[in-house]
Amino acid sequence: MGLVDLLKHFDDNPTFFKWMVNLYPPLFFAGVRVREVSKDFKRIVVETKLTWYNRNYVGTQFGGTLYAMVDPFYMIMLMKNLGRGYVVWDKAAYIEFVKPGKGTVKAVFEITQEDIDRIKDKTAGGEKYLPEFWVDVTDTDNQVVAKVKKVLYVRRISLDKSLTKG
Repeated sequence: MGLVDLLKHFDDNPTFFKWMVNLYPPLFFAGVRVREVSKDFKRIVVETKLTWYNRNYVGTQFGGTLYAMVDPFYMIMLMKNLGRGYVVWDKAAYIEFVKPGKGTVKAVFEITQEDIDRIKDKTAGGEKYLPEFWVDVTDTDNQVVAKVKKVLYVRRISLDKSLTKG
């Protein structure tokens, strides 16, 4: 059983989820650390310190690291809140670099019950829906380093159909 399989099997516990995500190699080796996960998976706080292995040619946060720190979280949060009856995928992303990240940066991901209700409403008949979420990456002075838009693909599925396939 791989790390991702283990995470999927036991990730209902926010503390275990945080521990496992912090060991996930693409995030671990980029220096990305999950600092907080709410019990309902509607808020996640992620941080990245500037180190020798994630700085770019000019000595600031590498853009790929800034994107890595925001990549999986909205998808995971929606999957946890919508449940097994939905397909959730990352569809698109846009990142705008606002200023150099010269030290520790963080991102706070939040979804509301209204977000969840709207997605359920838009997909009730099996239609796809492409919700957009924005997150700012900020420095220790709370100045915006990067703005990121994540577009997700969400569709309600019939559990009966999904269980009978393959």
